Amino acid sequence: MPIAITDEQRALQESIRSWADGLGTDPVRKLESSDTPIWHEQETWTGLTEIGVFSLLAEGIGTTVDLAAGLEQAADALLPGPVWSTAVAVALLGEADFAEGRATAALSLDPGELVATENADGLVVSGRIAAVPGAMGVTHLLLPARAGEREVWVLVPAEAAERNPRPSLDLSRPVAEVVLREVAVPARHVVERDVRDLAVTLAAAEAAGIAGWCLRTAVDYAGTREQFGQVIGSFQAIKHLCARMLCAVEKTAALAWDAARAADDAPEEHPLAAAVAGAAVFDAAVEVAKDCIQVLGGIGFTWEHDAHLYLRRALALRQTVGGTAGWRRRVAELSAGGARRTLSLSGELPEDRRGEIRGTVEEIAALSPQQQRIRLAETGFLAPHWPRPYGCGASPHEQLLIDEELERAGVRRPDMIVGNWAVPTIVEHGTDAQRERFVWPTLRGEITWCQLFSEPGAGSDLAGLRTKAERVDGGWKLTGQKVWTSLAQEADWGICLARTDPEAPKHKGIGYFLVDMRSEGITVRPLREITGVERFNEVFLDEVFVPDECLVAEPGQGWKLARTTLANERVALGGGSSLGQEVERLLAVSGDTDPSMRERLGSAVVEGLAGSLLRLRATLRSLHGRGPGPESSVEKLLGVWHRQDVAELGVQLLGTEALVMEAEPVHEVLLTRALSIAGGTTQILLNVIAERILGLPR
Repeated sequence: MPIAITDEQRALQESIRSWADGLGTDPVRKLESSDTPIWHEQETWTGLTEIGVFSLLAEGIGTTVDLAAGLEQAADALLPGPVWSTAVAVALLGEADFAEGRATAALSLDPGELVATENADGLVVSGRIAAVPGAMGVTHLLLPARAGEREVWVLVPAEAAERNPRPSLDLSRPVAEVVLREVAVPARHVVERDVRDLAVTLAAAEAAGIAGWCLRTAVDYAGTREQFGQVIGSFQAIKHLCARMLCAVEKTAALAWDAARAADDAPEEHPLAAAVAGAAVFDAAVEVAKDCIQVLGGIGFTWEHDAHLYLRRALALRQTVGGTAGWRRRVAELSAGGARRTLSLSGELPEDRRGEIRGTVEEIAALSPQQQRIRLAETGFLAPHWPRPYGCGASPHEQLLIDEELERAGVRRPDMIVGNWAVPTIVEHGTDAQRERFVWPTLRGEITWCQLFSEPGAGSDLAGLRTKAERVDGGWKLTGQKVWTSLAQEADWGICLARTDPEAPKHKGIGYFLVDMRSEGITVRPLREITGVERFNEVFLDEVFVPDECLVAEPGQGWKLARTTLANERVALGGGSSLGQEVERLLAVSGDTDPSMRERLGSAVVEGLAGSLLRLRATLRSLHGRGPGPESSVEKLLGVWHRQDVAELGVQLLGTEALVMEAEPVHEVLLTRALSIAGGTTQILLNVIAERILGLPR
């Protein structure tokens, strides 16, 4: 999913894409053997100007996110010249010459040796900056300089500077040494505010565009290139590489989008959002560009292929913003000082329904906890996305509105745990008698459920189960073993998959049974996990009788029903800190750590916020009726790695106190090893992402 979310942003990107498709990378290639062009006279520049990219902010018709979406697509097309730096100049100064394409600007974030002294009309600037990207062929230079104890930014006519071309890493933006010799800068062209947050925000949008091109190129190649008689995208190593690239690309888009959004909607939070983008987006773009070349193989290492041009741009962007270590430390310092991102859906929810919903919620809030649950079930607010009468058939907008009002009133929605999966399957595929018997009691809290799916020999291959269901008079007898079953020792009922036809293909011949956990023949044995806690169980089924009325749907439809069970999700944004509880605990105990630990703490903040942003963007996609995207799968995978990394960082912050098992981070570092196994291993999830989202062959 690109930065663009709204229809207008997608239309802008489509306009740039349609126009730039006819150019290819020829304009960049021509720079290898020709003098630097005067950018505002070039077709690549006038085209962007006519589309209106630079005028979005100056004319007040667009937002910073709109501008970021345009820069993302321009970078995807690798349009040469000072696109990013001119966009920064427009956003800062709003001058018509830049907005309308008559003027262009190069920008440095490194002051080099520039020093400014005051005069009657402004400043006089002298000194040298060793490498300014895009400095050749522009009309102006936007440069930082030291003025006593403070840093200022000055806009200088390019003709007032000495510019000495140097061999450029990024072939699309010729670099030059810039020397100023007592250049007078009038006060109107002196910028006192820090430009870095805005500059890194818009540079992050370019990095997202670079990463998106690299992913698309790698996946297209992997889907057609044959080696050893097979398409290389069918090899698991390639699948996993491409799936990890997708994770990085989704994260870069989310972080770049949020930094741009904060610039307009929450200026006080923009420093944190910009620092988070600076800390993660550029590293991710570089890694995705390198992985693209790896997938392409030998052809990707040639000068003729465009892949190296994108790697060069990614590397140059990272160096232009000063590398990423400093941004990670800044993230840690800002978050430790109390800075947070507030994520909301302001303006997205149906306010005309809020009064009615608030009234119902206030009525519920006045009841006792047990009565609250009953009333939540009766109103449909316990599971609002379920169809009536069990839910209220709420749209994604209404679901979020109900959540907001419940949180405002302090009403906690009870967690039905496995019931959240069992009930939708019964509602959709069960009989009227099954719905009457199981759904309302589950909603009221009278029935608790466990899930009898996993088996010792099946693991992530759920369809490889061996538990047998033999037809007998009036029902079925189930024999087999289930494992990793939480709540089995206290659950009233279990949803159980068992093989009704051993001769059928493994995804066929499976039944979906509702099993009374107090039935004769069931033995539950607790499993002690590596933390020392007994949380999971083995369940042995020895000719357990299940009557016909407890088989859901037909005997061979169990696999289809299991997919309904595992796929049932509602739209939810999630509450609490946007950084996550685990990161908040780290910040609370981190204290004054050394620079390397501050960097790691900054990385933890970045990953915590990235997960929240992916959930927010997935929710926005649902609100706009676009169906599920890659964000949920990516968020799950990134969330697993994040939880494990945060747990290990917590242990390291403890020092020798981590030798004591009772310390919470020690328990957490052991517990989180299960996250990359439970519910489908990380490797299986990477395969699923590669095949179902990226379309690589099985």
